[in-house]
Amino acid sequence: MKHKSSSGGAVRSSKRPSSPPSLSGQPDAAFHQILTSTERNFDLPAWSLDGRLTGCKHTRSYSVTKHRLHGGRQEGVDLIRVENGALSLTVIPTRGMGILSVESEGLRLGWNSPVKEVVHPHFIQLQSRNGLGWLEGFNEWLVRCGLEFAGAPGPDEFVTNTGARAKMDLTLHGKIANTPASQVELIIESVPPYTLRLRGRVDEFMFYGPKLELWTEISLQPNSTSFFVQDTIVNRGGADQEFEVIYHVNFGAPLLEAGAEFVGAVQRMRPMNEHAAQAIDQYSRYLGPTPKFIEQVYCLTPLAGPDGTTTVLLKNAAADRGVSISYSLAQLPCFTLWKNTSLEADGYVTGLEPGTNFPNDRGTEREAGRLGKLQPGQSHQCGLHFALQRTRGEVQEVVKHIAGLQGSRRPQVDLEPGK
Repeated sequence: MKHKSSSGGAVRSSKRPSSPPSLSGQPDAAFHQILTSTERNFDLPAWSLDGRLTGCKHTRSYSVTKHRLHGGRQEGVDLIRVENGALSLTVIPTRGMGILSVESEGLRLGWNSPVKEVVHPHFIQLQSRNGLGWLEGFNEWLVRCGLEFAGAPGPDEFVTNTGARAKMDLTLHGKIANTPASQVELIIESVPPYTLRLRGRVDEFMFYGPKLELWTEISLQPNSTSFFVQDTIVNRGGADQEFEVIYHVNFGAPLLEAGAEFVGAVQRMRPMNEHAAQAIDQYSRYLGPTPKFIEQVYCLTPLAGPDGTTTVLLKNAAADRGVSISYSLAQLPCFTLWKNTSLEADGYVTGLEPGTNFPNDRGTEREAGRLGKLQPGQSHQCGLHFALQRTRGEVQEVVKHIAGLQGSRRPQVDLEPGK
């Protein structure tokens, strides 16, 4: 297969750029395109692949387009749109390889944030509003919180270059979502099922600070309504390093509506504050857009099946549309349900958030024993499988699967907030 491009373009060999061990050992690539590489000082600001024109039968369902936004606070932001014949994903390499939205036959995964532009990180002031500046760019469907820290703003300690301990104020949800990718590449495999892989590397490095490397891979197959997000976090430093990651997966209309419902197999659930505790009997059900609604947050410990994986579901009121997320509890043991059913103009949204921890400040999570720690060279993997349910039967099948995970076990419900 041949495809014309500028320097650094298509490759017809099995050679690959350096990747962590977890992402290597894949079948040979029929097509390989580097889109961005800081090591090569290379970037393609505009590029497209039409699988129908490549001459390879198995790529005909694929279409990939990269373009750069202009104007306002989105100036210089790159978007990559990937289509497989059944759905399309829009990825933001400039914002930590987050996913802006997913669309499939009229079903859109995403939400209508008051932040309308895809804001370039250099316009974000993370310290503003007492550490809430992260919200100035918050409008993605999937955005990562982490990696050195995630969760609420709050005080913590760090070791200075002199070895002394000093105080610092951590900001909301960390830095990784506002860090551009240093490497972005596209791979289409030459053997069935002809998987397309969009890979990116995002570095959170600092002298006398964290040296955490994120490799993310979004993979999908022709004409499928499901896809995978596989992340590997590596400690490239010479000392042990704490880390946190929360996957903030956000939904608005049409899935989110009055009567929509969250479904999950739960071992334990607790509200994060008194306001959430007051509505605990309705924690899994949603209101329509509500004036002066104050967010409600619930911390869940899910139940897994024999293979160690759990599944959660968001379904609409009619139970004929839904999205499920399946993942390993060993990788992501904590789950946060965020409900923000305010008026549409203020951001009508809910977040389904698997994570290594809950979104408390880092000091609280350390005290609770939920902080991860990586030794030098050690890595942590996180894999999320997303599937769209577009009929009542498909939704019911997932509901039955989750009921099987729950079995006869009754969840422990803490009526009082706690850490």
